[in-house]
Amino acid sequence: MKFYRNLAKKERIVFFRIIISLILFITLFILDKTIILSSVFPYPFSWIFPFLLYLVVYFIIGYDVLFKAARNIVHGQIFDENFLMCLASLGAFALAIYRGVTKENIEGFDEACAVFIFYQIGEFFQRYATNRSRKSISALMDIRPDYANKKVDGLLQKVDPSEIKVNDIIVVNPGEKVPLDGIVIKGNSTLDVKALTGESLPKEINTNDQIISGAINLTTKLEIRVLKEFYDSTVFKILELVENASSQKSKTENFISKFAKFYTPLVCVIALLLAIIPSLITGDWSTWLYRGLSFLVVSCPCALVISIPLSFFAAIGASSRHGILIKGSTFLEQFNQVKTFVFDKTGTLTKGNFVIKEIVSSKKDEILKYAATAECGSSHPIAKVILASYQGKIPQDYEINNIAGEGIIASKDNDIIYVGNELMMKNHQIDYQRNDSVGSVIYVAHNDEFLGSIVIQDEIKEDAKALIAEFNKNNIESIMLSGDNEKIVQAVAKEIGVTRYQAELLPQDKVAELEKIIQVKNKKDQVCFVGDGINDAPSLMRADIGVAMGGVGSDASIEASDIVLMHDDLTNLMLTKKIAKKTMRIVYENIIFSLLIKVAILILSAFGITNMWVAIFGDVGVAIIAILNALRVNSKYKIK
Repeated sequence: MKFYRNLAKKERIVFFRIIISLILFITLFILDKTIILSSVFPYPFSWIFPFLLYLVVYFIIGYDVLFKAARNIVHGQIFDENFLMCLASLGAFALAIYRGVTKENIEGFDEACAVFIFYQIGEFFQRYATNRSRKSISALMDIRPDYANKKVDGLLQKVDPSEIKVNDIIVVNPGEKVPLDGIVIKGNSTLDVKALTGESLPKEINTNDQIISGAINLTTKLEIRVLKEFYDSTVFKILELVENASSQKSKTENFISKFAKFYTPLVCVIALLLAIIPSLITGDWSTWLYRGLSFLVVSCPCALVISIPLSFFAAIGASSRHGILIKGSTFLEQFNQVKTFVFDKTGTLTKGNFVIKEIVSSKKDEILKYAATAECGSSHPIAKVILASYQGKIPQDYEINNIAGEGIIASKDNDIIYVGNELMMKNHQIDYQRNDSVGSVIYVAHNDEFLGSIVIQDEIKEDAKALIAEFNKNNIESIMLSGDNEKIVQAVAKEIGVTRYQAELLPQDKVAELEKIIQVKNKKDQVCFVGDGINDAPSLMRADIGVAMGGVGSDASIEASDIVLMHDDLTNLMLTKKIAKKTMRIVYENIIFSLLIKVAILILSAFGITNMWVAIFGDVGVAIIAILNALRVNSKYKIK
């Protein structure tokens, strides 16, 4: 009974009420059709016996609906599904009593109970479906830390994470959650980051590495110096984002909510007119009251009011399971309409991880040694690549002189090392061999002797080509905006296959280019900007949809973007597109299906062609089908 174990306490109570009510109802229904319960007492009291029996079932299954309807009426919220169900079921009871008193065939008690039973079944399905979709999101909510082990004078104090200050030392034992962002000052361990990024593989962490809150320490005790207070930490920002996701409603959801507000009072008025006007003309009150009540039952907008938000909720849950955080259903709806993707280059389409592409020299060991000697005091990314590539001992007694716009000169007595660009070689009259390779070219000379050049490039992400190829196949435009030089950007654009590109742009220039792209797009189409969330915050905020890549630990990405891809994986853009497309298709399916069935049954009910049992299907049956259809959003997704 896995299904039963997954139910919450309140759901189990409702489940038992439905089962008991169904058993009693079916028993009464069979008895009523075989021995005729209305024949137990003579006229005019023939209606009393079936009324009392069905009333027991009615209150077992519907006491909470009656209470909610009464409470909402007191608070001025009259026209909702609780009111419609109560009005229809109580009207059916009244109609059955009226027929009993007037010697007509008693009908209505069974249908009154059936209205509540099947309504509760529909509500139960809705709650179960919502909870099932919530599981993906609740996995993220589990990252909330319960406590932090603060180190004070060599002793540990278990305190609330909100009490920890910047530069405090905390200890995270194996099996505990990392409560705050910080830097590891002691220990090497393995972290479980699945709840944060969706990645199943553990992450290795070493001394001096930065660590983010929400991860689970798996193997070894860690000592961490806190860099951010709890309310500025990664885990708090993610939790805040997830908790607020449901408040950002899509246009479709807002339309359905407004539609229900006008629709429900309107059908009540129509049902009332349908019951009264023909009755006044024909005098057949019981027939037309029955049709009016059937009209009320089928007109309940449950299928739309429940299934549409549920579709978006299920989509947000499915996305979060893959490490994709969507700030609200409105952004999911917009993402489905994206026809143009604008990318930052470094850190988005490329790894932002520089590597030595080639060394053009007959003295490769010497050129690396001299380059490392000159760059040993620099924190520039290119200097780090050179230092990481040279494994030998670096002399420390050279005087380092940075020449702006040229490079570095390292000197000791009459020993001089030149490491820089072409301008440095020209200004010092060094006879160099020009290198036209794409990338950052570093020329190296020693005592006026040219040794060769080092070409350093940013690595293109493995999945960038596949993503752009998929965009091109689906007629989705891809544009790259970069601050890098023209030659490098052109080479990257050609290799990846983007539609077009712009190079040598400052952050404000990127926003200006984005403005131009937005101005010329079709009105219904959306423009999505994809960046690393740090230098691209203005562009992320200006675009119709802003997507931050590798958002873990980046405050700017969570603040500025509408969608955060928690790990650095471009394929998740296509996954998000698939989820958005499937969600909107199911939303429109439910809208069209629900309205067509309801309108058809409303017309048939008005003409007396169908009875209240068909009306019950038109309400609860359609709602259950729509809910089950909505659940398909939260299925497994694969990227080709």
